Amino acid sequence: MRKKGRKRKPAPADHKCSPAKLTRKNTVINLTTNDPFPNHHNPTAEDCRAVRDDLLAFHGFPQQFAKYRKQRLNLVSKDEINKQESVTSSSHEESVLDGLVSMILSQNTTDANSQKAFALLKSDFPNWEDVLAADSKSIENAIRCGGLAPTKASCIKNMLSCLLEKRGKLCLEYLRDLYIDEIKTELSQFKGIGPKTVACVLMFNLQQDDFPVDTHIFQIAKAIGWVPIEADTKRTYLHLNRRIPNELKFDLNCLLFTHGKACRACIKKEDNHQKKETGSCPLLNYLKNFNLSED
Repeated sequence: MRKKGRKRKPAPADHKCSPAKLTRKNTVINLTTNDPFPNHHNPTAEDCRAVRDDLLAFHGFPQQFAKYRKQRLNLVSKDEINKQESVTSSSHEESVLDGLVSMILSQNTTDANSQKAFALLKSDFPNWEDVLAADSKSIENAIRCGGLAPTKASCIKNMLSCLLEKRGKLCLEYLRDLYIDEIKTELSQFKGIGPKTVACVLMFNLQQDDFPVDTHIFQIAKAIGWVPIEADTKRTYLHLNRRIPNELKFDLNCLLFTHGKACRACIKKEDNHQKKETGSCPLLNYLKNFNLSED
């Protein structure tokens, strides 16, 4: 959620990383892109609210995202922010850089393994300067439990190196003062940082109204007719971010992600007809209605 009236600080002149390290063609998402499915009118605001309410009643709000939800609620009013300043300044709060590295480590692994990898990395290297100074093998050993250790270690080291060269320090807090499209441009420049990772940092660490699309959300969106069957993840991301009301994006995203991991019945439509426990999925009616509309 963007705070009204907050002025953007001009970005200082940057030290440039080499193009080989920093430039990634065709990866920056442009918020001004038109809806890729202008004639596909789902989901409506009413659809989004109904699914949010049904999933919330079924699952409750996922505890793993509760701290991020609380941070967003604390941004509802400027008065509340002022009240919280003395508290948040003295207590540990996940930095934007912490969040980005956590998202890198979460790729292609379980939540438990990625959280363990992040904890071990922070234990072996108390600050990001230590990580940057360490050899790649030491970083790989620290994060090995999260899988793809060489790839993730290289991505983290490259990102830290470019960030230090570009900004002069290992800190991403300046992103809080940029507009959402500028944040996407900044983060997408780092090799190995893809659109989903950028969107997650926006939503969780920067409290922006964005709607990341992972494989669970992508498959559910197709199954209940929120995007055409021929949609890919990039176009699904663009379409849903235009259709879903900002005030519903965070809760709906967390709930769809949680439900997609827990319920295999609603992921593939061919499984819906085979499912016997018809009352166990809160999205069953949406699946049925969409299947009927296709016939």
